[in-house]
Amino acid sequence: MRYRSRVPRRAVLRGAAGALPPLLAAGCGPPGSALLGSGGRDDGTGGGLRIMVPNAAGGGYDITARTVARVLQETGITPDVQVFNLPGAGGTVGLQRVVNERGNGGLLLQMGLGVVGASHVARSRATVASTTPIARLADETGAVVVPRDSPHRTIGDLVAAWRANPARLTVGGGSSPGGPDHLLPMELARAVGISPRRVDYAAYSGGGGDLLPALLDGDVDFAATGFGEFLDQVDAGQLRVLAVTGAGPVDALPGVPTLAASGIDLVFSNWRGIVAPPGIDDADLRRWTDALTALHASPPWRAALRRNGWSDAFAVGDTFRSFLVRQDAAVARLVADLGLN
Repeated sequence: MRYRSRVPRRAVLRGAAGALPPLLAAGCGPPGSALLGSGGRDDGTGGGLRIMVPNAAGGGYDITARTVARVLQETGITPDVQVFNLPGAGGTVGLQRVVNERGNGGLLLQMGLGVVGASHVARSRATVASTTPIARLADETGAVVVPRDSPHRTIGDLVAAWRANPARLTVGGGSSPGGPDHLLPMELARAVGISPRRVDYAAYSGGGGDLLPALLDGDVDFAATGFGEFLDQVDAGQLRVLAVTGAGPVDALPGVPTLAASGIDLVFSNWRGIVAPPGIDDADLRRWTDALTALHASPPWRAALRRNGWSDAFAVGDTFRSFLVRQDAAVARLVADLGLN
């Protein structure tokens, strides 16, 4: 595998994520509706219930966490929940902080596949296995995207050219090694008989915002990434989606086949979930589980899933715990195969 960090030739102006409404005062929700109050232990900064985002504002985890906080407050499930960012080392700085906060029932970590991958690439002392799983929230399907002028009209065309000479095609992504945009093309390569070590992967800082101009300018031959930030360009005919990587088709991309429907044995999605520090007590675990279960059932959350192009992947308890174990083992094997650890 060749890994290159790239800077696009031109910038894309992106709107800043909308600010959350002011925090609601305790007791402002409908009578008897608050499952979580503000009297629990905090993370040592004087706040109440807090969700840590292990990357910068505006990223996927940040958007997810702020959506969770907004819906929890709007529905009265909890009247006081705050989001703060602690970026660094692909999410492992935040992961280490949560593991260090043993027993703190007022702190959660917004995480997902990228944190799992980064923990193995960085050989982090803190791992997801050290946390308390709370809930898996959503999946984001990936997509194989090419520029409008690409000679590859179908996923079959692209795979045939890639197999013939892997070094001639550059795949772009918005993740450093171990992140979902990096793992997806590596898994795709393996599924079509290409050694991941032969993949020419170019990483663009800032996720889709930097990757988009690289695609439009033809700096990369294709991207294997989340599609949500590219929908306007797809609708305008500037980009083409050859396939989606989830288990089924995507409503926002009518007529686009899945990899499986195209004869490629791969299903891949970038999931997002929430974990807590180790050693929290049973009461805290029940409160968080109940709160996120109520969030999952709420109309505002279902609307947020549709608006962001996320798929419902809700799971709690042993189901999410077992899923994390399987994901951790699978990512560890792939990272080792790629020689990244």
